[in-house]
Amino acid sequence: MIKLSVQRLFSFLPVFLASLVPVAAHNELGPCRIVVLDRATGQGVPLVELRTTNQLRFVTDNAGVVAFDAPEFFNRETWLFVDGHGYEVLRDGFGMRGVRVIPSSNTSITIEVDRKIIAERMGRLTGSGLFAESQKLGEHRDWKESGIVGCDSVQMTEYRGRAFWNWGDTNVARYPLGNFHMTGAFTDLVAFDSKEFPIFPRYEFLLKSDGSPKPMAPIKGAGPTWLTGYVSLSDESGEVRLVACYRKIKPPLETYEIGLCEWNERQSEFHATQVLWRVTDGTPPPKLIPEGHVARWTDHAGLRWLLFGNPLPRVRCRDEYSAWFDPTKWELLDANNTLVGAHRDELIKPHSGSIAWNAFRQRWVTVFMQHFGKPSAFGEVWYAESDSPLGPWGRAVKVLSHDNYTFYNPRLHGESSTKESSSLLFEGTYTHTFADKPSPTPRYDYNQILYRIDLDDPRLQPARMEAKVQ
Repeated sequence: MIKLSVQRLFSFLPVFLASLVPVAAHNELGPCRIVVLDRATGQGVPLVELRTTNQLRFVTDNAGVVAFDAPEFFNRETWLFVDGHGYEVLRDGFGMRGVRVIPSSNTSITIEVDRKIIAERMGRLTGSGLFAESQKLGEHRDWKESGIVGCDSVQMTEYRGRAFWNWGDTNVARYPLGNFHMTGAFTDLVAFDSKEFPIFPRYEFLLKSDGSPKPMAPIKGAGPTWLTGYVSLSDESGEVRLVACYRKIKPPLETYEIGLCEWNERQSEFHATQVLWRVTDGTPPPKLIPEGHVARWTDHAGLRWLLFGNPLPRVRCRDEYSAWFDPTKWELLDANNTLVGAHRDELIKPHSGSIAWNAFRQRWVTVFMQHFGKPSAFGEVWYAESDSPLGPWGRAVKVLSHDNYTFYNPRLHGESSTKESSSLLFEGTYTHTFADKPSPTPRYDYNQILYRIDLDDPRLQPARMEAKVQ
């Protein structure tokens, strides 16, 4: 019996050793590196989808790279559809946009695309796997993951010499929408270099002991808390205060309470200070609410104001802590309901966005999402200028478009504006929500994407013309 067992043991040994060979071979069969470059700049292009004829999808990361790991296509001519939301290749005779390549293990392929939009995509700011494709190829291994998978609309203000960021509903790895009460982070005041590529967002997230995002606004009441009108003010004693307007939300997306809140430095969270309206009041929500994105403005008389709007100012109050807390000192403004487009005199209705003073243009500028635009109902972004934040605004020029996808709540980064630089930065939320049932883009969906506009671009010329009262 012992002799038979030994014989049987040795009979299995070749099988065991052979089983190790495919593992080694598999490890040697590395992916093909494909980089997608902007033909004009030579920079890698994030968020370009490459798709095979059997529907395998590969999406470039912040470096413009994909790790093509489909061995069934190695060493054979392969068609890749190319889709890039404003970045494209020429159509073929059948009207399809794509390229033929011959991928093989551990080699590199370059695909060049042409940018057809004015805004240049710099990269994704939030979520996981910003350099995941590159890391599969051994690149950018030092990039550290935050543990946060997706972040909704952003608010940002200066607070005690740094930029303090807050995002809405947040996805984490262990469950969708793992934080319903805002996620916060700090960065340097100028967080992004308009010349840096690829972009490396350097957020210092406020986290709980288990590494998950700490709720920034756990305000009492069922449902999510959304913060808006986010601004830093000095009180009468000179102490810096961080304040915001909050909304409590119940399904599907109904506001049932609106109020004011203030940052508690010791507990690192916002606390409600005043309720402005409840659905139980039996009245419609008030129009006079300090929410949206905030811009500071000094008028011709030397009075300093806070302007609240989304995108254009609708409410203002004096740039004082006491005035912000006193609704009797708030003023309702007549915001533009429509702007005139650069071509064909089309009327453009703004839906969401922001304004900022631009030092290079020496004018006020705005980027905003169009209400029911085309081709995407909530994915078309426009640019306009004015001599005053209160308007009138000049002709609007479309700077960004999406193929059946949403890009809402664009936020200008006026803090990066200088007299010397023609670069204008803005970000917004990229999501399949509110589009016509697109397939969500892996990793990118429900996250913030940063864009850059060159204000010297001749296509913006219509926006530079003097605005006339409309």
